[in-house]
Amino acid sequence: MIVSIAGATGSMGPYVVGELLKIPQISCIRILAHRKKPARKLFRRFSAEHGRLDVFYGTIASADDCRRLIEGASYVINMAAVIPPRSDKHPREAIEANEEGPKALVHAIEEADDQPKLIHISTVGLYGHRNHIHPFGRVGDPLLISPFDLYALTKLRGEFTVLESDVNEWAVIRQTAMLYDDMLMNNIRDGLMFHTCFNGPLEWATGHDSGVLIANIVRRDMKGELNGENFWKKCFNLGMAQNRVTGYETLDKGFRMIGGSVEVFFDPDYNSARNFHGMWFSDGQVLEELFHYQQEKIDDFWAHVLRARPYLALGKIAPKKLVRKLVIERLRGDSNAPLYWYRHRDQARMTAYFKSEEDYRSIPETWDCYPLLCKGQSPDGAVDYDELRKRDTPAYYGFDFSKPDHEIDISDLRSVAEAHGGALLCDRFQTGDMYARVKWMTQDGEVFSARPYTVLRCGHWYHISYREYAWEFDRLSRKDRVFAGIWRDSHDPDEQMRYWFDGNFEAGCARQDAESADGTESVEGKS
Repeated sequence: MIVSIAGATGSMGPYVVGELLKIPQISCIRILAHRKKPARKLFRRFSAEHGRLDVFYGTIASADDCRRLIEGASYVINMAAVIPPRSDKHPREAIEANEEGPKALVHAIEEADDQPKLIHISTVGLYGHRNHIHPFGRVGDPLLISPFDLYALTKLRGEFTVLESDVNEWAVIRQTAMLYDDMLMNNIRDGLMFHTCFNGPLEWATGHDSGVLIANIVRRDMKGELNGENFWKKCFNLGMAQNRVTGYETLDKGFRMIGGSVEVFFDPDYNSARNFHGMWFSDGQVLEELFHYQQEKIDDFWAHVLRARPYLALGKIAPKKLVRKLVIERLRGDSNAPLYWYRHRDQARMTAYFKSEEDYRSIPETWDCYPLLCKGQSPDGAVDYDELRKRDTPAYYGFDFSKPDHEIDISDLRSVAEAHGGALLCDRFQTGDMYARVKWMTQDGEVFSARPYTVLRCGHWYHISYREYAWEFDRLSRKDRVFAGIWRDSHDPDEQMRYWFDGNFEAGCARQDAESADGTESVEGKS
């Protein structure tokens, strides 16, 4: 049996390859690799299994490479992605891998005489920013890509391609924040760590557990235990309830390993106030009940990192002021860091991540004045953090989300469309036919085609971000009650900003006329 993989050399890929090699029925793992150096590293890691690894070089955006990848395969696993910070600095690579790649791959599978089954790895980034008001979410929540998050935006389009494809058997898995071997070293090379919101909810999974999940999917399917009722043609969140923390706790656990802490190395104004991504999954148990893959907790991961890199323990004896200066302060000057945006008058990003320069300057200077969710504080007052991590905070969907698929009728479709400020453009719908393509109209009068499953169960709803590298959620939320239910948690109704990338991927924003998709009042800034 052949299993084909795109993205095997990425952060998740080596774990998946390692677990698949434990399945004796797999005679060949065919790997499409974009670059030679990571592929050679993968070969060294699994040197004893060279006979079962077939690596060829190309790009997932190539039709010919995709046809070669899937030929004779029983399963295709698409993990190919250009992620932050590389996606921030090489946007065209992100478009090729995350957006154009799934189109080429899906087309190759659709044309195949004997279609392989497709497992497509998506991302929690699709949900955008969350805070203490709605920290929990599920598949079906509105997809509110954070402005200037090109990675998430291109992944949104790639996922939509899979959901609306004619591939016979597919599954979409939205990967949560992932802990992997090189994570620590990769995050001290760029200002990306300062995008993490201290009070933002994050639910972590490890690369190891992610690999176990994919292997267990193959094992169960080989036994004929998976079907369209429980797995295929479904979308899932990959997370772990035991690993629900905030951005502050995430950074703090890493720094504790070297004898430091967030409050030793950071000031409260180092990190973004909003506009990141992450949430706690109220439906994360669905995959666990099917595949029993969850094993490693966050503390287990950091213990593993310290065993693998014992030299990190030397950080405990290093002067903390020196570590802060050489590692943290240095990165604040990176072009991907908030301090850089402030100093260079990048008003577009300052607006997206802080609302305004004034809001950025008003962040408390000391930690004793900064409300930390994990310590029972929020901008709205005291909270019971332990209780918050247990209590679901469902979004507004426009219909009864608990209603089973086989009972979904035309009234549900109409209700969802109207909640988005649009309309359903069909008069007939067979109750329960979640994969029939139907026509919808947005609040802007644009017509699009999408399956009820894509809209009702996966949270997709067409708008400008599906065709342009632009974000208009402030305006859309005035009429879209589904979007407003989450977007207004961290954006005031009077903001009314339109964000965009121009042809050179420079960031811009402007205040937008609330009644027009085009009208703007004044440009706020451009980097």
